[in-house]
Amino acid sequence: MDSERVRSWGVVVLTYVAALAVAIATAAIMGHGSPILTVFVADCAATLAVFAASMAFANSSLYDPYWSVAPPIIGLYWATAPTGSHGVLARQCLVLLLVLVWAVRLTANWARSWPGLHHQDWRYDLLRESAAAPYWLVSLTGIHYFPTLIVFVGCLALYASLAIGERPLGFLDGLAFAVTAGAIALEGIADEQLRAFNRTKQPGEICTRGLWGWSRHPNYLGEMGFWWGLWLFALAAAPEWYWSVIGPLAVTVMFFAASIPMLERRSLERRPGYAEHAKRVPAVLPRRPRQTP
Repeated sequence: MDSERVRSWGVVVLTYVAALAVAIATAAIMGHGSPILTVFVADCAATLAVFAASMAFANSSLYDPYWSVAPPIIGLYWATAPTGSHGVLARQCLVLLLVLVWAVRLTANWARSWPGLHHQDWRYDLLRESAAAPYWLVSLTGIHYFPTLIVFVGCLALYASLAIGERPLGFLDGLAFAVTAGAIALEGIADEQLRAFNRTKQPGEICTRGLWGWSRHPNYLGEMGFWWGLWLFALAAAPEWYWSVIGPLAVTVMFFAASIPMLERRSLERRPGYAEHAKRVPAVLPRRPRQTP
């Protein structure tokens, strides 16, 4: 590992250690109030710490791992925080294990592809070029706090399954496990197939390997499925928390309204055959590719 990459990873580690320290200090200051409010305020404070580092090093990609780093910490806090009731230990262990596996895999996937502080996600460069507002404001609201809010809302299902849901394990937990574990596997397989393709791809070539021949965004399908699986755990643990469906709905809307359209536009601009590819292969839900006449 060259010195530039070592320096970059040093910055990442220190940034997230500082963000965690800020979150812990914020939670301590808030005392023993509502665990949900405590996490929300601490989450916002930690995001602000990461934003400060992003501005200091002129690289908004420092925020990228936050999406997968925050949920296991939030889940662990809620599983151990006094709430007046408590979750079922077996469900707590199962859900926390799934969240940890998802977090480690997704964070590692980002780490393997991030070359260092000299590189910033192309989407952030595009926002910088097209934004009417100052970039620091766009970065603070759109790149940092918007995903933090989406993840927090998605994590509300964790509160139901880890902190308050006292119903015994049942069929719905089995379904939740199948959906969540299957989604993690789907996303992982899709990411590895794309990584293998990128090692040998030619300019303008489109990935049609494995899952990518059946869906244009199978990794996004897996990510959305993960959050729906967490909601099923919440439904199994505390049915009255059905309203926490706003979490997976928010994640799904974000992908369909922002992430996927942005990536589709870029692919159409950079890959001459992508329009024809889009006619054959569905955007998200997989099916056998249509044959071109």
